[in-house]
Amino acid sequence: MLRLFLINCYKRLLKSQDKRLKIYKALRWLPDGLMLRIQYRIKTGYRLNLRNPKRYTEKLQWYKLYYRTPLLTRCSDKYTVRGYVRSKGYGKLLNKIYAVYDSADDIDFDKLPDSFAMKCSCGSGMNYFVMDKSKEDLVSLRKMAAGWLKQDTGYLIGREWGYKNCRPRIIFERLLPRNAEGDIPDYKFFCFYGKVYCLYKMVDYVDNHSNGRLAFFDRNFNKLPYYRQDYKPLTGKQEKPACFDEMLKAAKALSEDFPHVRVDFYDIDGKAVFGEMTFYNAGGFFRFEPDEFDFIMGKQFMLPRKVRSS
Repeated sequence: MLRLFLINCYKRLLKSQDKRLKIYKALRWLPDGLMLRIQYRIKTGYRLNLRNPKRYTEKLQWYKLYYRTPLLTRCSDKYTVRGYVRSKGYGKLLNKIYAVYDSADDIDFDKLPDSFAMKCSCGSGMNYFVMDKSKEDLVSLRKMAAGWLKQDTGYLIGREWGYKNCRPRIIFERLLPRNAEGDIPDYKFFCFYGKVYCLYKMVDYVDNHSNGRLAFFDRNFNKLPYYRQDYKPLTGKQEKPACFDEMLKAAKALSEDFPHVRVDFYDIDGKAVFGEMTFYNAGGFFRFEPDEFDFIMGKQFMLPRKVRSS
């Protein structure tokens, strides 16, 4: 009865992001397993099977609950992951960092260049791109950064354990140049213990996530007949980036310590730039089109023994 009541309440308020966050905060007391079952049913329409998961999206929920290691937390953090990337011999793929701050009050905008990307090291969607610092309201930027540091949305919204023990920081990076279409194509590699199974290319995503278009490819960059229902399909012929082989090689090396991770790169003027490592792709709350791909991907994801941490 409680589960049905919560599902009905959530559905009524689903369209408002602020109200959704209030719901998540109010339900912090719910055990992770129960909360994930509720969310999975609401967002995918399927019942979550944690005893014998078959779908990729189900296995991501299992991953949140039962695979918890310090290395996963380290690599979920957009700042500390850089040390891991260097340890694997791929430091040359890291974007340049101008400054890192633990407190928004400490940010010295005078020491930053005219253009930069401001990001929070933990969580998703917390980034802001500054093209011309002289045209920005720096007081508002500082308030934005302070707000990010107070949030724990990565764990709060999707019970994504990797973010639970992250120490949030504000990172200022080089603003990546855009291509002729004013975009920064993103290449996201789905990896399982060092084996790349597939990837998707995402475009029109940088400034507004809801406008994103994507297409799946195999590891030889042959287009696959699969999509995600929450994004428009990327149609037409897609050229393999000149740095694809370097991306592929780096993805294999960076993923070899994990049962599953998505490793992201940008193609910047023919050179690969590391983006991030993501362990819970979209929280596992989405549907593939056609649905069979959820099971195909699930077969690649060999669940390890349960590893629990606080």
